[in-house]
Amino acid sequence: MPDKPLPWPTAHPLPDAFFDRDAQTLARELLGKVIRHRQGDLWLSARIIETEAYYFTEKGSHASLGYTEKRKALFLDGGHIYMYYARGGDSLNFSAQGPGNAVLIKSAYPWVDDYSGTNSLAQMQLNNLDASGQVRPDARLCAGQTLLCKALGLKVPEWDARRFNLQQLFVEDLGIIPQHIIQTTRLGIPHGRDEHLMYRFVDAEHARHCTRNPLRRGQVEGRDYLLLNQGN
Repeated sequence: MPDKPLPWPTAHPLPDAFFDRDAQTLARELLGKVIRHRQGDLWLSARIIETEAYYFTEKGSHASLGYTEKRKALFLDGGHIYMYYARGGDSLNFSAQGPGNAVLIKSAYPWVDDYSGTNSLAQMQLNNLDASGQVRPDARLCAGQTLLCKALGLKVPEWDARRFNLQQLFVEDLGIIPQHIIQTTRLGIPHGRDEHLMYRFVDAEHARHCTRNPLRRGQVEGRDYLLLNQGN
């Protein structure tokens, strides 16, 4: 990451080197980190609770379809931003170690602190009203990859193939380490495109707030998901 002034003296942005690691490792390590995006004078923030890893060598990834100018961020060094449109909304990914490998930020939970206060949360709510124009509950505000980007005001044309900018967008380490992580299959992968791979990671504390709860009724540990303790 370029040597630029911090947005505030106590900020702990992740360096570019943090992203230069295996995609599954990165997907796990990003859980608990906080995405900060500046909109006007406000810092909109959300704690990452769900991620998915993707590799060039498996059929579920965009990179497996080959290099294009639109997909170039996937083939750049770890820590580049790859954004694309999914189901009419924006999606946020970070490149990982190795060409074509990346992590999708699947969902998050609104984060409020001294730098992202109640006014920031209110702006996120305005950014992401429901279909009837009503404010979404906090638990559903970032519960999906497009909802997350909408709440944070992240747009494909502004951020695709860029690096982080400490005055506009970065990921911060606030020392939050999930005690338990759920590992399970990714969502929305077409049949025959390696949909069986367990490359989705969820902060167990927030499982009910993610895109689809891996602990819902009918799911069996060891068959449908794995429960990992911190440090595994």
